[in-house]
Amino acid sequence: MDQTVFDDPRITAAGLFFEVHAGLSARMATQLEEHGLSTVEFEVLTRLARSPGNQLRMTDLAAQTSLSTSGVTRVVDRMERDGLLTRRACPADRRSSYAVVTKAGLHRLDQTLPGHLELIEQWFTGQLDPAALRALLDGLRRIRDAVHPGATAGSTCHAAPTGPAPTDH
Repeated sequence: MDQTVFDDPRITAAGLFFEVHAGLSARMATQLEEHGLSTVEFEVLTRLARSPGNQLRMTDLAAQTSLSTSGVTRVVDRMERDGLLTRRACPADRRSSYAVVTKAGLHRLDQTLPGHLELIEQWFTGQLDPAALRALLDGLRRIRDAVHPGATAGSTCHAAPTGPAPTDH
């Protein structure tokens, strides 16, 4: 085997990406557990809170996360039992339902976000100057759109409440 293949910058880029992800995930999971949330639960709450009307169709929530449709159902069931979310039927499409953040879910986010943002600043965004951060965000969006085109799927039920324009999650 040609040993120069291991010096390929593609291997280096992918390796560094996975190392960074593992390190950040471990630090963030510990902080989230202090607030009684798993990383998946935090992701669901954050995606819903950042979406118009604090809600997403269940299928869009599945498309935006690493969960299957049945996985989202299980997580939403658990979070609904904990009072963090509720389901709401879509009046224009009886086959669809929304996951909606409750006041308790928003309160849990309010408690969790300050420490979470400190971790992000300390271990991620604070490591980059503004130009490098803009370049990283641009690159990550392009890669995300290529490998996960449904990641920005939004609420499509016409009878849903309107709110601010969707943002990247």
